[in-house]
Amino acid sequence: MVRIAIIGCGIVGASIAFELSKFPELKVTVFDKHWPAQGSTGAALGVLMGVISHKTKGRNWQLRETSLQHYETLIPELETATGRKIPFNKQGILMLCSEGEDLTKWEKLIATRKSQGWQLELWNVERVREFCPHLDLNNNIIAAIYSPQDRQIDPTALTLALVDAAKQNGVIFEFGVEVEGSAIAASGEFDRLIVSAGLGSAAVTASLNQLVDIRPVLGQALHLRLKHPLGNPDFAPVITCDDVHIVPLANQECWVGATVEFPESGGEIQANTDMLEEVMARAIALYPALAEAEILKKWSGLRPRPEGRPAPIIETLPGDSKVFIASGHYRNGVLLAPATARSIREMILQ
Repeated sequence: MVRIAIIGCGIVGASIAFELSKFPELKVTVFDKHWPAQGSTGAALGVLMGVISHKTKGRNWQLRETSLQHYETLIPELETATGRKIPFNKQGILMLCSEGEDLTKWEKLIATRKSQGWQLELWNVERVREFCPHLDLNNNIIAAIYSPQDRQIDPTALTLALVDAAKQNGVIFEFGVEVEGSAIAASGEFDRLIVSAGLGSAAVTASLNQLVDIRPVLGQALHLRLKHPLGNPDFAPVITCDDVHIVPLANQECWVGATVEFPESGGEIQANTDMLEEVMARAIALYPALAEAEILKKWSGLRPRPEGRPAPIIETLPGDSKVFIASGHYRNGVLLAPATARSIREMILQ
């Protein structure tokens, strides 16, 4: 029996717990000082930008491809096991291209994805109007990229389902418990330690005398309810343009986001209301009906971004092969969680 401790129960920690729970020879305990999905996971929009990303090779693409493939079976598996409904939008992502956008790079990406077995489509403005008559396509919009195999998911619902399914397989969860990596390592109760605490990973690794530098990037978003159904009821993909996302939900609701706000001089970040208003204004310019929508909620969250190195960090702690880091996913935690969990499982069971 291999005894494993996981610190952190956002989408990444919960995914790892569920993945490892499938192996009876592993005894898994998860610790978090909060309830699950309370950090960056609970603030995420859950837009899975895999096929439409410009990552085409190496680890960055492999992680995306693995996750996208795994989600197609993971969601029904979790819903059957737990009885929970996980909102999962399978109508893709429609990215509007503004004037000045180099469409030749998209044509190259479309060809690359086709060779990899994935689909991307270049739409002209007339086709966008046909499928999305609710959008206001001003003269700045010159085309769109439709990615039918990318997805959007509710991160909180997914995380809670992962926790429930992992519990059914024998994983122990200790919430409201703050632990240090050094205390777990010194206790002798566990054979392996997995650090998946997002921003908290820096403090955990510092307690092990091996600081993994992960810093916050703040994002703000809004939850809206429209007076009328969102666009075309038969075609409701995520709409994105210049890093503004309009995410359709049930009951004539949607999410709009998100800002990208960095700390000044390494200090704490205060949410900038002007930046959120700018995101909302740009969303209204795309979809004028949002101007009359009721604001149900405004929120912000801190994304964990590795300092001076690519995201995410999936590796053993330098100098200690019994400690694994699965953190620093920045803006792609939900997208990369299944592939991260598989990577950690392979590292542990090799």
